[in-house]
Amino acid sequence: MNQERTFPNWEQLYQEQTVESMPWFNANLDPDIEKTLTKLNLTTGNVLDIGTGPGTQAIILAERGFEVTATDLSETAIQKAAAKVQGKGLNINWQQDDILNSKLQGDFDLIIDRGCFHVLPPESREKYVDLVYDLLKPTAYLLLKCFCYLEAREGGPYKFKPEQIREIFGTKLQIVSIEETVYYGNLDPHPLALFSTMQKA
Repeated sequence: MNQERTFPNWEQLYQEQTVESMPWFNANLDPDIEKTLTKLNLTTGNVLDIGTGPGTQAIILAERGFEVTATDLSETAIQKAAAKVQGKGLNINWQQDDILNSKLQGDFDLIIDRGCFHVLPPESREKYVDLVYDLLKPTAYLLLKCFCYLEAREGGPYKFKPEQIREIFGTKLQIVSIEETVYYGNLDPHPLALFSTMQKA
């Protein structure tokens, strides 16, 4: 489950492929995010989308009135996402950023991670939690989607059990819920995933 993983050069990947062809591309707002926003009655505020990739989640949230900061390790990913909505007047701050060496400042009402955490090296997880904690406002939420230990495909992102999420994040954040779901994108069948809602106490 935690065997060493190798991942692509993200910048090269976004230079060479169209975002629509990538396994994690989803043109719609992730249904788990949609459901949770409704449950928590979150309709406005400052949102950070970590590892925005194609930028679709950031764009949809901005269209709904959120103030969005969207970051990715790949400069090309950011450029491609920003180009999609150029001139549309959306409140999105696009930034190339490495969350483990982040230049981000400010407090966020909501942080969304739909695919960054589960490709980080295991030794970086504690640092990730500390950084996310510092970026959240008091009582603000982190919505985290990652691969589930039940996913049978070889390779790919690291896979997690609910108890691992509790152990990794529970020292800093209150675990509101962890649900088994799927990773909506281009793969068929959709990979099995965990969707976690956490709150800064």
